[in-house]
Amino acid sequence: MPTIYLSPSLQPFNKYVNGGDEQTVMNQVADAMEPYLRAAGIRFTRNRIGMTLGEAIRESNAGYYDLHLALHSNAAPESLSGKLQGTDVYYYTGSTQGRRAAEVLAENFKKIYPDPSKVRAVPTTSLVELTKTNAPAVLMEIAYHDNPEDARWIKENIQAIAANIVQGLCLYFGIPFIADPQPPQTGTVVTQSSPLNIRKRPSTQAQVLTQAQKGEQLTVLGKWQGWYVVEVHGIIGYASAEYIQV
Repeated sequence: MPTIYLSPSLQPFNKYVNGGDEQTVMNQVADAMEPYLRAAGIRFTRNRIGMTLGEAIRESNAGYYDLHLALHSNAAPESLSGKLQGTDVYYYTGSTQGRRAAEVLAENFKKIYPDPSKVRAVPTTSLVELTKTNAPAVLMEIAYHDNPEDARWIKENIQAIAANIVQGLCLYFGIPFIADPQPPQTGTVVTQSSPLNIRKRPSTQAQVLTQAQKGEQLTVLGKWQGWYVVEVHGIIGYASAEYIQV
């Protein structure tokens, strides 16, 4: 299952036109993303308030991540302050996977942003969180915090933004999105005798990652169309819900 480095803004000095700051609001988005990430089986490491950007990049590079995702809100140049709107999803020009992730996230974000024509994937070579990270990287400028309409939209739609971004990640990774995440639960394998296959995808044809024995306990993270997302033996995968008692 995929693993991401989640990097909400570390910039409390970027103030919202309607109060608050970029660091606070982007961490609210990241907080709201966590249940959706867990339910989908996406492992994540997250930066922490008080870190520098360099420390976050070094932490990301110290691991093995399938994607580095930075969350920001935007501000226009002084001459255009308050006049711009929209969502820019940046990727490093030379990264094929970064481009694909940005395009998938941008296309999906059009479902919720008020003016879909103002949502775009943008190549760049100037953002260090894209150029200095080892993993494919995307930086989302969700909307303009110096524009009253955009700033209000962000604050009023934290949950919808979080769910949409995780849905976009699921599309990128090719795994189901679970729209109603529940807290993790303990499940018990109730096969008659044979072990329960834990698979890479929710299909009986998918690769078997590990097996759980009858009576063995595992952690149920989410449910999708008769399959549970489970964690057992340190591995996350899919198992038939028919053979797990929660």
